[in-house]
Amino acid sequence: MKNIIIKPLFLTALLVTSLLSGSALAEVIKVGTMGTYEPFSYQDEKGQLAGYDLDVLREVAKRDPSLQFEFIASPWDTLFPGLDADRFQVLAQQLTSNPDRVKRYALTDQRYFTCVSQIIVKAGRNDIHSLQDLKGKRVGLTVGDSFTRLVEDWNKQHDNILDIVYYEQDISTILQDIATGRIDATVNDPIMAQSKAAKQGLNISVVGERLAAEPTFFVSKKDPAGLALKQRIDAALRSLHEDGTLSRLSVERFGVDYTQ
Repeated sequence: MKNIIIKPLFLTALLVTSLLSGSALAEVIKVGTMGTYEPFSYQDEKGQLAGYDLDVLREVAKRDPSLQFEFIASPWDTLFPGLDADRFQVLAQQLTSNPDRVKRYALTDQRYFTCVSQIIVKAGRNDIHSLQDLKGKRVGLTVGDSFTRLVEDWNKQHDNILDIVYYEQDISTILQDIATGRIDATVNDPIMAQSKAAKQGLNISVVGERLAAEPTFFVSKKDPAGLALKQRIDAALRSLHEDGTLSRLSVERFGVDYTQ
């Protein structure tokens, strides 16, 4: 009789221990993100990090409960150095692919957004509709981002006709300088730029056709741990894509599906 009583109790204790261990085994992944790039990464009214990129990773964690993401706000120019130094395990910052990133880092195979590039000017200007119209004009760009590379490449192919002004800060300062006339234009994501300008009370316009539309990816280190993490995130992203969750998140945020 004793054995009959003890065995169920032992099995119950073992099950509880196993469940507790499973929850304790959830890996905390530190995610580097700017926190100043609304609506993709920003601080909400409660001071909590929010945004589309973070929404996607939170859905990833639901698909893979062994992953738990901790979001850390960090300036743009510290993101990749932070990844290199293991301060972060993943970057979530509307990152597109380029040869240097592919060589040095692990980018997810699955995209989660399509980032658009357009020219942004002070509201009311009707003399700028293309990069060619910016000949001899001052164009503000952030050091090292994909929009900057796009404009730099175009400029080299066109006898360096643009006067590029480089900024270390995020786009807030660039938009302020456009609104005050210190510079003539920038090239960036129109969704983010319009959101940021509205919050700052700045009058800007998005002009001309799209210069580019590039998929965005989450980025980790290109070492065994980083590659294993990339595979786990990719598996969840594929599931989110296949069942329409990614599309739903995009439509809820932007009114349009930018995930294709």
